[in-house]
Amino acid sequence: METRTMSVLGLTSTEEHVYRHFLQNPRTPAGDVAPLIPVDRQEAHRAISRLRVLRLLHGDEESTWATDPHVAVTRLAEGQLETVYRTVRRLTDIWPILESLRADRPEPLPDLLPMTLGRTSTALRRLEDLTQVRARIDQLAFTAHREILAAEPYDALSPDNIAHARTVDFRCLERGVRIRNLVRPQALDDPGTRSYLLELYAGGAEIRVADELFDLMLVYDRRTALLPIDAHDTCRGALCTEESSLVGSLVRLFEKLWDAATDFADLAAPRAEDAPGLSEAQRRVLTAMCTASKDDVGARQAGMSLRTYRRHIAELLRVLDAGSRAQAALSARERGWV
Repeated sequence: METRTMSVLGLTSTEEHVYRHFLQNPRTPAGDVAPLIPVDRQEAHRAISRLRVLRLLHGDEESTWATDPHVAVTRLAEGQLETVYRTVRRLTDIWPILESLRADRPEPLPDLLPMTLGRTSTALRRLEDLTQVRARIDQLAFTAHREILAAEPYDALSPDNIAHARTVDFRCLERGVRIRNLVRPQALDDPGTRSYLLELYAGGAEIRVADELFDLMLVYDRRTALLPIDAHDTCRGALCTEESSLVGSLVRLFEKLWDAATDFADLAAPRAEDAPGLSEAQRRVLTAMCTASKDDVGARQAGMSLRTYRRHIAELLRVLDAGSRAQAALSARERGWV
């Protein structure tokens, strides 16, 4: 539904009136606003004070101006989203409350106890509809707030799977959720899958390559796990479990596979024979350019100064005949250099 007020961003009507006033009348005295809006001077003063705390107003009593609307709206939206995430995180941790309440009722009547509330009733659930499975994955990813463990023994991802995974994965990374992903070596041989893994790695996910990876598993916050009903045919659906002993066993298995796996960056790095004519420094820069989201991070990965790093990038753009870094990365991937 369309809205033109800033209440959805957490501002009161008075605060919005004040902000809009200084947006329209920059560098005017703060005291001038009270007679121009339908509130008393004290309420206007409180609104100005809060807007300064929110960094939406700047200056002093003699000269006040408003933050640029794009910056203001983005800042307020981020604050509101963080509030929503904190609320979701609290709501996803309801088991202590439930168990405390159940402790007050030591002998519940089995016939009257809702089957959806107890841990044992939700210990194992079959999801035989693939739409249901994807919806459950989306829900678990949205409510995860610490860590997602994924062991995915695929040889290649379809464009549709990549599009769906990109949305879910990057939302989690942006919220600060740690993602650890185990993949098979064959996944690096598929150009589309390899490109997405590079993108995911650059976004902050931790990826390792395991030679002996046969079982699909997803674990969210070490509390809920998804497993295929049939390991040989994932289209048959999934089992969702919150049974602590089973989830704990899966986490231990994942950690064992993780410790024995090879870091993705070691295998994804261009090899000398794959990038003829490039120096060792240029190969390091090429890898960093395709995996690091910021130049200062890439420079550290390549072990050089920021100025030198950018000079090498300019040379790589020339070698690859590319007009942008994105085009250069695509060209390097097409040549098999990364």
